Order: sequence, then structure tokens, then C-alpha cells
Amino acid sequence: MSPFLLTRTLPEDATEAALRGDVLQGLTRTPKTLPPKWFYDAHGSELFEQITELPEYYPTRAEREILVARSGEIAAATGARTLIELGSGSSEKTRHLIDALDLSTYVPVDVSESALTQAGHALIAERPVLQVHALIADFTARLALPDTPGPRLLAFLGGTVGNLLPVERAAFLASVRALLSPGDALLLGTDLVKDENVLVRAYDDAAGVTAAFNKNVLSVVDRELGADFDPAAFDHVALWDAENEWIEMRLRSRTAQTVKIPALDLAVDFAAGEELRTEVSAKFRKEGVRAELSAAGLDLARWWTDREGRFALSLSVAR
Repeated sequence: MSPFLLTRTLPEDATEAALRGDVLQGLTRTPKTLPPKWFYDAHGSELFEQITELPEYYPTRAEREILVARSGEIAAATGARTLIELGSGSSEKTRHLIDALDLSTYVPVDVSESALTQAGHALIAERPVLQVHALIADFTARLALPDTPGPRLLAFLGGTVGNLLPVERAAFLASVRALLSPGDALLLGTDLVKDENVLVRAYDDAAGVTAAFNKNVLSVVDRELGADFDPAAFDHVALWDAENEWIEMRLRSRTAQTVKIPALDLAVDFAAGEELRTEVSAKFRKEGVRAELSAAGLDLARWWTDREGRFALSLSVAR
């Protein structure tokens, strides 16, 4: 058996079809929205890597701190032989887990074939006994996993679960539970509720990198759908919604304008000051995480935070 397998479960045209659907639905509703997954073309991914190194943006450093300190405990608690990672990207943070676990197989799941291939070959070069079975797939859609040795640990890191609205999170966690057998485990990264100023600065840095990242979604729509968005005609907005306990990123139209999207035969009117929501990033409390996991059939077993209590990794077991 080859140490690296790549399975495509997404049709070749799935990304374009999803973008068309999301843009058409999101820009014809009130208020207007676009999903955050469209930030991440090659340029957007580069910008996000820069964001993770900014002094204001703590989540990546905080989560890495926990993984470095606790991977041994995670390994001891799970005994996992297979590690599945949703939204694996470069698999960089996961290396701490891979080294701690007595792994047979690593199953990275991502929409990017190039990211999966690059990360998979790098891991195998470093760890020749590891089997990597990569899946080109959208983890928010129905997912079928390869047959791999148990127990299995499924990791969803980075606080990405916070980009889902509550009803979407419930459906997602239920779908994750359906992938697991009793005794398998979920390792979930969640950013925690904290001082509003700290949160807003993390999404509105002084150097303007997050603003460029936010506006990149307009450039993606321009390039892929022939639209005529002018990113300079929008201002980046980040605000804290205390009632819902989430950060919202928005793009605010500087003037009254009409944007044409020829691929959809669509013209979209923006009033001066009108806002387009591009991301929700929910922040969590331990008891809320416990309740959401329990509703999906997962029992919270372990909870770790970084030294400053900014970010948490939770380990839950499928019942």
C-alpha cells in the first residue's frame, strides 16, 4: 500500500458551483452575507498566515501552546491509531499530535488538493511509517471516511467551529458524531469569551492585514465570476456582538453603488453605509461547549486552556 493516498470526493466543478450558489444567495438577501470560506484563495491564505503572526492575533499561538504542552495527555487519553483532521491545510499544528500518538493512519480533509499533497508528502518524508490518506472534501457536506484502524481521534482545530451559526454548529457536530464509533474522540478548538477590546483588536489589527484579508473575498468574486467589486470602495468593520457572544466582520460600502456580476446575470445595489457580513466568529464558555457536545452525542472528558485562559482544546468521547 502506498504511504500516500489521495481521494477526491468533491466533483471537479464543486467549488465553482458552491461559490455561485453562495454569492447568489448571499447578495440577494437582507442583510447581505458571504461565507468566510471564500477568503481563502492563494492570496487570502498568505494573508491569513500573516495574521497568525500579528501581535494582536492570539488564537493560533494560544492553541499551539496547548498542543505542545498537552499532546502527550491527549495521546494517553485516546490511544488513537487513526487521526482525522478537518480543514487540515498545511497540517502544521497537527505535527505535535502526530508525534505524540502511536498512529497508523493520518486522514487530512481539505478542499485544497495542493495543500493536501504538499503536506502529505512532507509528513511521509519525516515519518516513513505513517500512512496518509488525504481526502479532497468539504467537511460541511456529507463526508465518508476511509476504513482505518481504531480508536480514532477526529481533530477540528483553529476555532473554525465558531464560524458556524448555532444551528449550523448543531448540525455539524451531529455529523461529526455520525462519523465516529462509540469510544472514538473529538478534539475541538474553541476561542473563549474575553475582554471586548482584546477580541476586536484580534480582528482589526493596526497594520491592516485583516482588513486586506476581509476585502480579498471581493477580489475572489471579481476573478471567479467576472464581478466589478472595487475593494477600495468598502471599509473593513469588526465588532463584538455581546448578546450572541461573537465577532462579526463586515464590509461597509463607502458610497451608494451598483456591483455587476456577469456570471450570475446579477446587479447588486449597495446603499451608502450598507454592510455586507463576511464572517461570524463565535467565542465560547466551557459549559456552553459541554452542552453543545452533549446534544450531539459527545461527552466532554478533558478541557485544556493556554496559560492565559484565552483558548481551549476540549476532548469529548462518542457515546
